[in-house]
Amino acid sequence: MNNNLVAEGDVEKYQRDGAVVLRSVLDDQALGELAIAVEENMQSPGPWANEYAANSKQGRFFDDYVNWLRFDAYKKHALTGALAQIALELMQTTSGRFFHEHVLVKEAGNNQVTPWHNDDPYYGVNSNNNVSLWVPLDPIPEKIALRTIKSRRDFDKNFIPRRFVDQTAYVNDARGYEQFPEPQLLDESTDIESFAAMPGDIVAFHFRTLHSAPATTGHEGRRRVISFRYVDADAVWATRPWKTSPPLEPNSLRPGDLLTDARFPLISR
Repeated sequence: MNNNLVAEGDVEKYQRDGAVVLRSVLDDQALGELAIAVEENMQSPGPWANEYAANSKQGRFFDDYVNWLRFDAYKKHALTGALAQIALELMQTTSGRFFHEHVLVKEAGNNQVTPWHNDDPYYGVNSNNNVSLWVPLDPIPEKIALRTIKSRRDFDKNFIPRRFVDQTAYVNDARGYEQFPEPQLLDESTDIESFAAMPGDIVAFHFRTLHSAPATTGHEGRRRVISFRYVDADAVWATRPWKTSPPLEPNSLRPGDLLTDARFPLISR
């Protein structure tokens, strides 16, 4: 691995704050291959794709996930090269598993805010050591950049997720879970960090890191992003009191089983 990809200070910040930006770690070839795959993905969506602005005149907001077996560039860059090695370095482990990729495209003029949330309660896995690598394919100025709460003090809390469309809770009550904090309280946090980024940069964040993203109204360009999500080798299959996202079937996996089937390929260094 090129040791210049992840400096010691980057690892320390990730472990301390739950998020870090890595500058200029992907080359033009990788970005070009991923950009082509995103366009192909948008023309041929998977079964779990969403069009959040399908019935309006605002800019398109498309998302889709778990298509790495359909588009070679997703698979190539998820499992080999810089991304997998960066994930392992940030998790401070020698082996782990690729969970899935997630494409998010906000066209210019989309007025939908990605609300504050963390990803952990949506997923059907339990993992304390993990990372999402948020890979922008377009310049992301601060006004539309990913924002995080740079603190790990809430990592021991399990929140009931909210629906993005109307911010209602998935359920009113669930054992072992508490209601998500009010968004306005998070907006007033003094621990907010905003990650303006350029193509080639990566924003890395933990599944339990609280994060959000503004609308793209007033922004003339697209905001194409692919998140590549990884867990360490100790991650296990889990159930939630609601439908998970992605809505993967257990197949032969039972709660507490290691993620040893082919849907979660092994990565190592």
